[in-house]
Amino acid sequence: MTIRQVKRAHVLSVVAVAALTLSACGGQNNGSGSESGGEQLSGPVVIDGSSTVEPLSIAAAELFMEKNSGVQVSVSASGTGGGFKKFCVGETDISDASRPIKDEEKKTCTEKNISFSELQIANDALTVVVNKENTWAQCLTVAQLKKIWEPDSKVANWKEVDPSFPDQKLDLYGAGADSGTFDYFTGAINGKEGASRKDYNPTENDNITVQGVSGSKGGLGYFGFSYFEENADKLKAVKIDGGKGKGCVEPSVKAAQDGSYAPLARPLFIYPSDAGLKKAQVEKFVEFYLANNDEIVKAARFVPLTEDQKKKAKDELATLQAKAGGK
Repeated sequence: MTIRQVKRAHVLSVVAVAALTLSACGGQNNGSGSESGGEQLSGPVVIDGSSTVEPLSIAAAELFMEKNSGVQVSVSASGTGGGFKKFCVGETDISDASRPIKDEEKKTCTEKNISFSELQIANDALTVVVNKENTWAQCLTVAQLKKIWEPDSKVANWKEVDPSFPDQKLDLYGAGADSGTFDYFTGAINGKEGASRKDYNPTENDNITVQGVSGSKGGLGYFGFSYFEENADKLKAVKIDGGKGKGCVEPSVKAAQDGSYAPLARPLFIYPSDAGLKKAQVEKFVEFYLANNDEIVKAARFVPLTEDQKKKAKDELATLQAKAGGK
């Protein structure tokens, strides 16, 4: 079984429990929409983009297809940037993103007559991880992380990060350049998206980072909070001192929602195209994604939306339905 299949199997095992919960609430209107205009829903829903958001969309897809067997929802992960490349030429209905769409990506979409909506579907706490044997880096400041990751950094040993740290080779893993995680991390830590040293192990597959850091005593990497939770038996999460008087804060649901986990808490998005929403199965899938967001986020082990974010999502859903000619 491949790494990606292991990750998918884990999500699906939790989804099975969530499906039972939704079935128990069958009398409620969960937005599944098994029929549209008197006809059974059918056809494809094509999703690509962020590897961070992928587990969320897999969970939403499996729960939706439980109620709509005629719909085939496919979810791929080529990174946020790679997903937008496909989305902006009309190859996908929905793009998963772990950062907002960039101006140049909007321009490409406009040139190809691809209009879209932005919907926040979860929160995340981008997590810095180290090897289980690392007993020294309990907390790192943003300045220390910048010293490690800034362009042209030559830091190669933990002792160079802090003189109190041991003489231990630093082994770096992180997101590839097409990843929204890369954009967010470099922007938050180095002050500019895409600004990063090049001599590290880049990957679009977060599980490679898990393997790399867990296999190296001096390893350090970063990825979404859910991946850390899945691999907490192999890795340690580093507390972050954002430099605003809050001290060392560890990644958690509460810290991501209340803003104390700064600057590495972030929103996660899906981008449905207007053309996609004109298809009944895509419109109903997006409606389902938002209406059952709590169950989906729980199944995929992400940080749920706040009440204010949920209200905004409901308002956006009503706007989407109007755009698509719905109710």
